[in-house]
Amino acid sequence: MSEWKEFKFSDFVEINPTVSMKGTELYSFVEMKDLQDGNKFCFPSAERNPSSGARFKEGDTLFARITPCLENGKICKVKGLKNGIGFGSTEFLVFRGKENVSDNEFVFYLSRWDEVRGYAESRFEGTSGRQRVPKNCFDNLFLNLPPLPEQTAIAEVLSSLDDKIDLLHRQNKTLELLAETLFRQWFVEGNISTELIELGSLVNTINGVSYKSTELNSSTTAMVSLKSFDRNGGFRIDGFKEFTGKYKEQQTVKEGDLVVAHTDITQDAEVIGNPALVISNPKYTTMVISMDMVKVIPKVDWISIEFLYFLMRTREFKGHCEGNANGSTVLHLSKQAIPTFEFKTPKREKVIEFTRQSKELLSKTFENHRQIRTLTQLRDTLLPKLMSGEVKINV
Repeated sequence: MSEWKEFKFSDFVEINPTVSMKGTELYSFVEMKDLQDGNKFCFPSAERNPSSGARFKEGDTLFARITPCLENGKICKVKGLKNGIGFGSTEFLVFRGKENVSDNEFVFYLSRWDEVRGYAESRFEGTSGRQRVPKNCFDNLFLNLPPLPEQTAIAEVLSSLDDKIDLLHRQNKTLELLAETLFRQWFVEGNISTELIELGSLVNTINGVSYKSTELNSSTTAMVSLKSFDRNGGFRIDGFKEFTGKYKEQQTVKEGDLVVAHTDITQDAEVIGNPALVISNPKYTTMVISMDMVKVIPKVDWISIEFLYFLMRTREFKGHCEGNANGSTVLHLSKQAIPTFEFKTPKREKVIEFTRQSKELLSKTFENHRQIRTLTQLRDTLLPKLMSGEVKINV
């Protein structure tokens, strides 16, 4: 086995490599919000004419250089770029492997290692709240790193776990899409009823806990926060906040419970009114909801959580919520938004059959989430051991 050598990080990795663009053409654009902690890949959300900002190629690593984005784990490989090149936020550093020195895939995992990420966080400069990592700080980071063949082998081990995680995520999207398509066929496009019913006659809503920052301490009780809502729909398992304050029993939730976002700090109302089914974390014995959401509970026996979840994922419900939100910098959903939503009265037997079919599909997604959690823990345990050489791979 070849010897590991000490490298200066900036000699091992290309930082902000040059990418040429024509000002008259449209290129893929990646915003900071397109990066999610725990996801290996990020994808462009728009096309724009090139301007100031980071420039990159397909497969480059985008490394958030500003607080709190770096602390939140916004480090991803970029994928899906038009013609293989794109640009993005000025708050990205771009990392790429160096020819005959470093494997590009290995560079991504190296950048997620605490030795690199933690070092970068310790070098923040600037005023509080807008601190940034200077590019030149990596001239002073020295690491003992493996030769190219071993880099490739390490990256393959970690990538195989990420590939399995990605497959399970894609399976979940397919399963939810099947249930969503069935819902629209039966209750939107295929419902010939002319009678309308208000959602308030079928459900009750429970407000979350109003809390203070001093109550966010280490605990086995977790608060479901606004961060738990994915901007693209669904529940984010990294959105929990450990909580030591008081709460009522009715403000607790369990896996599979339905919550709806009542607050939104995005400019485009991306989260307001979004439903999510809670996913549990074995680390916590209790989960409670924050004041930024409500728990939705059926009050008639034939209306199910599954039916309500897909009802609230419709364009009609989202539009209703957007029309019942107010605020400038922070949007708040009216307490009457959910109860006053009207939709075509569904047939009871159809709802019961839909519940049976969708429950089966969703139960598979929860099982997939458990597998994702196990694989993620394995990857995150292996990564520092492989990067430090504590665990060796024979090449």
